[in-house]
Amino acid sequence: MSARTGSHQLSNGLYVSGRPEDQLKERQPTMASRAIPYTGGDVKKSGELGKMYGIGFSSGDQPGPPKPPSRPGSQPNSGSARSGPKSNSGPMNKKSSSSSFSGPITPIQPTGLITSGPLGSASTNRRSGQLDAPSGNTSFNKALHGSAVTNLGDKVKLGFRVSRVAMWTLVVVVVLDLVAGAFLMVAVKKPMILVAVGAVLVPAVVVIVWNYVYKKSGVLRFLRKYPDAELREAIDGQFVKVTGVVTCGSIPLESSFQRETRCVYVSTELYEYRGCGGKPGNAKHRLFSWGCRLSENYVADFYISDSQSGLRALVKAGYGAKVTPFVKPTTVADVTKDNKEMSPNFLSWLASRGLSSEDCIMRLKEGYIKEGSTISVMGVVRRHDNLIMIVPPSEPMSTGCRWLCCLLPTYIEGLILTCEENQNGDAIPV
Repeated sequence: MSARTGSHQLSNGLYVSGRPEDQLKERQPTMASRAIPYTGGDVKKSGELGKMYGIGFSSGDQPGPPKPPSRPGSQPNSGSARSGPKSNSGPMNKKSSSSSFSGPITPIQPTGLITSGPLGSASTNRRSGQLDAPSGNTSFNKALHGSAVTNLGDKVKLGFRVSRVAMWTLVVVVVLDLVAGAFLMVAVKKPMILVAVGAVLVPAVVVIVWNYVYKKSGVLRFLRKYPDAELREAIDGQFVKVTGVVTCGSIPLESSFQRETRCVYVSTELYEYRGCGGKPGNAKHRLFSWGCRLSENYVADFYISDSQSGLRALVKAGYGAKVTPFVKPTTVADVTKDNKEMSPNFLSWLASRGLSSEDCIMRLKEGYIKEGSTISVMGVVRRHDNLIMIVPPSEPMSTGCRWLCCLLPTYIEGLILTCEENQNGDAIPV
């Protein structure tokens, strides 16, 4: 029978087995721990971090085993003595040119933080808040985004395409008929040919005037009746019309006057009424009419979710793409000679663009497509792996000849954006 193991009482009152002389030995760590080197704020002693930023070592400053911080009695490194010549903290020494590394160097700031770019101003009294805010009163700066935002110019351009051969043939026939009719009327005194020529010319002139007046209305009616396509079944290179909700891409836009944020398209137009003796707003400004003095139209890449299939497509409207928007602007400010001083926001908006506020009648219109709006996009489908894109077509789209409406074929270039939603922008009482 085995001997019974004795027990003893500890100082805290517990009874444990074993003899008092069997003391527990200090347990050794199971994992090898490595002491963290003390750098003292010197990047050269940071090992791989210093090598990553190309920090070299001089001949008298070779890397070695890290030294622990000395006690205050042997070498004072705290308090006021920290600013002495033996202090290890402070700005980083210059890099050695013999270091070999690839890629751009991200500079280490005096604060010790590694950032993705420069902080801009190195002033120590910089306040917290938005960094590098754009200067001026303008909310959107085209130069800030470069070619990623497309400047659409002044107005939507819709044109007719008629063969030059047919046009000149018609002109020659009309001139010959007029000459022959005038000769027969003088010689024979029979105006039958002139009546026949007039019967042909008058309807032609009426059709041309009709197309010029109702050109845009006819195009909008054609675009509304154009059938929607489903992105799921659309093949690569197919011209489609997609209707759905839009979301901003990497660059959201902001309207310049109302400061509407998260927009995919913004438009601001300043009109000026020219009375008797007034200055024209542009080269084509006639008397007693409204003329456009300033026009700002911008669009960028955005996404549209197909309302039929639910698929999401990237609309490539930025980077100088041809885009034709049909967005009805809303009058946001009506300024006359009497109430001009009551609109400081409008005057500051004019000053930010270098425009003079003369004694004239002005009207400011603004249109935009805000994120979450339902619009229609017409373009060519491009598929790349799982990404669906809608890009501008290489050839202008034709509405065709509509005989019932007496409308000639109208051609539209680039992507076509139509938005039927109202922006609910009331005129500012000034």
